[in-house]
Amino acid sequence: MQKNYYSRRTNAHSIPVALLLPLAILAIPALYPAATQQQSAAKPLTTSSLDSHDGLTVAADPWLSAERYKPTFPKKSPYGAGVLAIKMSFRNDSDDSIKIGLARIRLNLTLDENNRQELPALNSEQLADAVLHPKLKGTSKPRIPLPIPTSPGGRDKHWEEYKKLAEDAGLHASVVAPHSSIEGLLYFDLQNQFDLLQNARLYIPDLTALEKNRDLMYFDIDLSHPASR
Repeated sequence: MQKNYYSRRTNAHSIPVALLLPLAILAIPALYPAATQQQSAAKPLTTSSLDSHDGLTVAADPWLSAERYKPTFPKKSPYGAGVLAIKMSFRNDSDDSIKIGLARIRLNLTLDENNRQELPALNSEQLADAVLHPKLKGTSKPRIPLPIPTSPGGRDKHWEEYKKLAEDAGLHASVVAPHSSIEGLLYFDLQNQFDLLQNARLYIPDLTALEKNRDLMYFDIDLSHPASR
């Protein structure tokens, strides 16, 4: 926004400085209300990997350090349990509402030329199981393919609290209204094999423009070469 500078070279002796400052502050929003709102609506996405088409911009930011998790998970971190969180942002600049098939989103991992796997995202219950019921020390962890963690029991008060924490931070809205955005975390159990992200892509195949009842092109976001992490 252009800065406004006020001079006291003329008539400075007739108008007290104490009155000039409040008038200047009041004048700024009166002159530029529309510009301020447009800047807020068009705020750029901060991300590691980004793609855009059909009026939809998708940003994916993998959290690859323990520090990234502390504000959201101050006590027990998914990262410490081998689970990767990806901060997702969907910005809809079109005139149609866009529905996202969250259940069909996959983290595609390439282990070698003949070995690939598609990992579904964990829901809040599965994440709570993975974090609060770790495997016993001394037992070897299975390599990829990775099982979805389950728990035979022990879902106490702490488990319920963690489940709610994961759900509140997670990506659970499935419809992006026109000219608006949604964001939240997706969780993938990599069992501490975070090096697999060197050959990873985030696949989002199920997108629909609701008013036009039209399927949109899928997103296939490369996570192996992010701009910053």
